[in-house]
Amino acid sequence: MSSCSKRCKLGFVKFAQTIFKLITGTLSKDKIEDELEMTMVCYRPEGLEQLEAQTNFTKRELQVLYRGFKNECPSGAVNEETFKQIYAQFFPHGDASMYAHYLFHAFDTTQTGSVKFEDFVTALSILLRGTVHEKLRWTFNLYDINKDGYINKEEMMDIVKAIYDMMGKYTYPVLKEDTPRQHVDVFFQKMDKNKDGIVTLDEFLESCQEDDNIMRSLQLFQNVM
Repeated sequence: MSSCSKRCKLGFVKFAQTIFKLITGTLSKDKIEDELEMTMVCYRPEGLEQLEAQTNFTKRELQVLYRGFKNECPSGAVNEETFKQIYAQFFPHGDASMYAHYLFHAFDTTQTGSVKFEDFVTALSILLRGTVHEKLRWTFNLYDINKDGYINKEEMMDIVKAIYDMMGKYTYPVLKEDTPRQHVDVFFQKMDKNKDGIVTLDEFLESCQEDDNIMRSLQLFQNVM
């Protein structure tokens, strides 16, 4: 592996850890201001005004994010292997590889095999500052693994199991082997309104917004994104 590739991966892990803290609310306001001051107007991506219009970030915030992204990954794109290494750092007591795989493909909306800055910041804008409806649509897309516009029980099972695997035995010391299946059965029973074996986007949105338990569970899952 080249020194450039190593620097890119190690640097992006550090950058992602800052974003993770921001998502989970563990990054202090003072720290955010320090980062803004240190990185102000160092890079200016093409189409900055367009990104500002398309996301919930200010021009200054986009400059900060772009600097971190380009500084540590000069190629301007992140591949799936880097994603897996990032999540392995976050969850050392579990196996994050499958969840990172699913998450990567949710970020890679154009299915090119790499996540560009535009992909990254668009998703981040939704997860950090999107409306409930926007966040739920993004979550639906994550669960819709084959991108056919529906979620079947096996897709939901794959995602939930990947989350449990990632959290690891130290997080869930009394976790039974069939816990993910039970979790999915409860979710699916509530979401599959017409009992046709699949969950549509409308069913997903309706179920999540009318059930506080589902919303709380989804919020927990969003915190590991």
